[in-house]
Amino acid sequence: MRRILAFAFLLFATPAVAAAPSVTVESGTLAGTSDGSVDVYKGIPYAAPPVGDLRWMPPAPAAKWTGTRDATEFGAICPQPARGDGVMAMGFGQKQSEDCLFLNVFAPHGAHNAPVMVWIHGGAHRFGSSSGPIYDGTHFAKDGVILVSINYRLGLLGYFAHPALTKAAAPEAPLGDYGQMDQIAALKWVQRNIATFGGDPKNVTVFGESAGGSSILYLLATPSAKGLFAKAIVESGGGWTKPTTLADKEKEGADFATRAGLPGPNATLAELRALPVDKTFDIPAALGFGPFADGRLVPVTPTQAFARGSELKVPMIIGSNSYEASLMKAFHIPPAFMLSLLKPETRQAYGAEASSDDALADAVFTDAIMGAPAHWIAEKSTAPAYLYHFSYVASVRRERSPGAGHGSEIPYVFLTGNELAARFGITLTDEDRAMETAMHACWVAFAKVGKPACGGVDWPALTPESDRLLEFGPRIELVSGFRKAQYDALEVAMKPGH
Repeated sequence: MRRILAFAFLLFATPAVAAAPSVTVESGTLAGTSDGSVDVYKGIPYAAPPVGDLRWMPPAPAAKWTGTRDATEFGAICPQPARGDGVMAMGFGQKQSEDCLFLNVFAPHGAHNAPVMVWIHGGAHRFGSSSGPIYDGTHFAKDGVILVSINYRLGLLGYFAHPALTKAAAPEAPLGDYGQMDQIAALKWVQRNIATFGGDPKNVTVFGESAGGSSILYLLATPSAKGLFAKAIVESGGGWTKPTTLADKEKEGADFATRAGLPGPNATLAELRALPVDKTFDIPAALGFGPFADGRLVPVTPTQAFARGSELKVPMIIGSNSYEASLMKAFHIPPAFMLSLLKPETRQAYGAEASSDDALADAVFTDAIMGAPAHWIAEKSTAPAYLYHFSYVASVRRERSPGAGHGSEIPYVFLTGNELAARFGITLTDEDRAMETAMHACWVAFAKVGKPACGGVDWPALTPESDRLLEFGPRIELVSGFRKAQYDALEVAMKPGH
């Protein structure tokens, strides 16, 4: 009898193992994983591999498959130069391949008509991936939101123009912005397939940080992206973009071809597509990447679109961090370069911050590259725009950090600070966890109803009259006229014309 009772106890005390979930999307059936509350599907192809004749072409439809495709592992990350720290790549040693157009879905088990958030990772349009523990969507799913994270082409494979490509394309075919085209293709995939996972295609919020935030601003300037998302969140995405034409980018592409040993502007498509992937990494450090106004897919820059009121009309959260100048160290930008851009009247706006060249350069970089453009975009937006400033520094870093560095808000948004802390051998305090909970809840509320709810603070949309933002700092509080003198001076001195 005792043996029977013991067996019965073990039977009923053993936690049930959730059955592997499966869904059928347009290309075939997927088998994912589940813990009983969150279903996860990884490495889903949303477009054909952009290899061979598809290199530097708009994304083509993904091939269909028969049977059931395993969706328990992340797909390969897009080709990118190696980084010693591994932080920006977020793939942490994962396989790289040009066959990298994958996305991942984290869905509440049994979801029905759930709001959807689509994450576009950062990394200077040259690094990054949708994998890595910091971008884990489990906590969003636990809060009733389907989280989709995507890969997109990077570097010269993602942003490249050349006379041979222009000659081969149809007159109105988009050119150059292949990474941006990938993002649009992924958003279209979400529209066609997310209901299968229990999501509402009419309630999609696109959000991203750094290059991901910049990409979203370009999506807002892209007419063909209309209807693909209902809301947007831009974290440290800038907003003041200099006009660059297709002809400018073709010249850059011809210079690259010469550097690669090809006949510059006369290089053929076959020669360009035959280049080894790592050859596309061999470029001057000063060469920028990212979307540009090609006059076809993207008619004007985000700065031009918002100045003219022609941007897509969707509610938006936008903001930046208090020490974006951490990027100066990461990309070896000397303080003297930032100071060379200043006019005397701009210096005057900084007052005590101009006490040393290094302090002034840090402040100007933080404001000119991220803070002032975010404020300007929010002010120009014809839809409600909620402006924030993130200045919270984790307890363990306060003695050695001058502020919240670029990207430091991400684990608070994703509620993944524990994963990041474990990687770097640090411990979160109750105060850190409280900030995680509050900021994550703001983003979730915005995704659900289009208005952020932040720990009882009523966060109003920015207007020229009120000029209020929400600061995520030692306290979460509204601030009026934040850095108005500095932002006004920088707008005069540094905002591109439109």
